[in-house]
Amino acid sequence: MTPADVPAAEEISADAFHALDVRLRAAAEPEPVRRPPSRSEAWIARTERLVATDGRGCWVAEDAGTVVGIVTSIRRERVWCLVTFAVRPGLQGGGIGARLLDAAQRHADGCPRAMLSASADPLAARRYHAAGFALHPQLRLTGTVDRRALPVVTGLREGSGDDLGWMDDLDRTLRGGPHGPDHTALAADGTLLVADDHSGYAYASESRLAVLAARDEQTARRLLWECLARSGESFQAAHVTATNAWAVDVGLAARLELGTRGYLGVRGMAPPAPYLHDGALL
Repeated sequence: MTPADVPAAEEISADAFHALDVRLRAAAEPEPVRRPPSRSEAWIARTERLVATDGRGCWVAEDAGTVVGIVTSIRRERVWCLVTFAVRPGLQGGGIGARLLDAAQRHADGCPRAMLSASADPLAARRYHAAGFALHPQLRLTGTVDRRALPVVTGLREGSGDDLGWMDDLDRTLRGGPHGPDHTALAADGTLLVADDHSGYAYASESRLAVLAARDEQTARRLLWECLARSGESFQAAHVTATNAWAVDVGLAARLELGTRGYLGVRGMAPPAPYLHDGALL
């Protein structure tokens, strides 16, 4: 993938995931909406950075000069992460995806750990399982926070660039590698909250949690409660694994709804905890 490919990659990603959302939509769920322009711009900016930092992990498939599939992945010390993987709707099942994934995984050569966040697409699940990933169902907490349930939380503050060093050390402990250059994209997704004693951090906006990492469950709970306290009309924590049951406790106490969607895939490691991963940057 080159920088010139990124707009076409964004279009394929948006089309593919919208088509998947339409296909997998439950009857009680609202009609899926294609990625809005503001999120498309953020997707393009993030992917341009990935091409610059991890060019060997970012590939496109072409047919007669037209991009028909894309994959982006990153390597952060001891962990490789699949960021985005999509084939143009109507062309799935023809081998394009397998070749793209094989190319991206060469970026993981010699890397002992790997992570990905997968949709509920059965074809994708089979492909990841065949690639050696253990698939752990993801829980999703969504809804409006019951303000009456909010506890008093202390020992937290908004973070800054001065916190990134210890945050990366914490990520090394939890998942095998730092977020490093990916902090720029995470910061664009929301406010950085950190514990005064450097025991945890979270990136969250008024509408969604991006990532949360902590040394212990007590800190993790405090961080999630603070994210909920800062939420707007609705909030979503979309990537909760069974090893992070503490997050389910907090979410249900805040009167959020619990559902399932997709998988966390891990290879050479257990699902991190206490840790709620980002859907793209893990």
